[in-house]
Amino acid sequence: MAPRKTATASSRKSTARSPRKETNGPAIAEFDRDQELKAYRDMLLIRRFEEKAGQLYGMGFVGGFCHLYIGQEAVVVGMQMALKEGDEVITGYRDHGHMLACGMTPRGVMAELTGRRGGYSRGKGGSMHMFSKEKHFYGGHGIVGGQVSLGTGLAFANRYRGNDNVSLTYFGDGAANQGQVYESFNMAALWKLPVVYIIENNRYAMGTSVSRASAQTDFSQRGLSFGIPGFQVDGMDVRAVKAAADEAVEHGRSGKGPIILEMLTYRYRGHSMSDPAKYRTKDEVQKMRSEHDPIEQVKARLLERGWSNDDELKAIDKDIRDIVADSADFAQSDPEPDPAELYTDILL
Repeated sequence: MAPRKTATASSRKSTARSPRKETNGPAIAEFDRDQELKAYRDMLLIRRFEEKAGQLYGMGFVGGFCHLYIGQEAVVVGMQMALKEGDEVITGYRDHGHMLACGMTPRGVMAELTGRRGGYSRGKGGSMHMFSKEKHFYGGHGIVGGQVSLGTGLAFANRYRGNDNVSLTYFGDGAANQGQVYESFNMAALWKLPVVYIIENNRYAMGTSVSRASAQTDFSQRGLSFGIPGFQVDGMDVRAVKAAADEAVEHGRSGKGPIILEMLTYRYRGHSMSDPAKYRTKDEVQKMRSEHDPIEQVKARLLERGWSNDDELKAIDKDIRDIVADSADFAQSDPEPDPAELYTDILL
């Protein structure tokens, strides 16, 4: 299936100042009841997990940096719905949501946040450096944009081995200005590598608006000089993400090479837990929460269509809260790594 063309220069100009730009991606996917409920549950798990992670950070149980994914849940949940066994995922340091969407357990992720031996990197990686080969999740990377070349390498390995797996390589609007991103674009296009580049444009690279840091704010066009097609997607609507994911993954799987998806999304919290986010107004954040929240959109559809009711949705929320509470209890009581763990996983 051929990807849609990106927006024209005139259309970009007309939407540049809008809080939510119009997108030029595929039509919104139609979800049945089971898909809506799964999306609701998966996004709610990420939301409640991140809320608890923030609490543990404030209590001193989480060391180092901690970047929360609250508000962006529809991106990774919608993308995962298009994947098959063997497809890989790699991302930057705002990574807890990606891990959970890939099927990594809340206990293992939370234990890694608190530096315990039951964590996915045995307590040595923390928030930004978790991996699970079993779940085909290749990090969590702290270097801005560094994961883009690694995700391109995963795609190269897939082509070299002759399989039909696709690499999903996530990065943010700030990382999109890094040089290694374009070196990766060049090689991916040259060798027609099966990689989907997902730019999570949450509008603020740390504390700087994209309009102040990027000459070209339509990130879906960043690959045009390499012949890489791209389109923008409403990253606050899980159905729009799923439709774009289906098209993009098929593009890569069928041998057509790389493709770019710019997810227009938004983070409700600061860049990290130490960021008071004074560079934007509370009204702006509240407007996004009240009008575009990805979880509330699904909840509203479930209720409007009679596919669920308040009691059922409250039961789902309670179940999720119990799972997250259990993960937090485990993460606080699990033993710390043995000192000998310092000498494992070292390449000499």
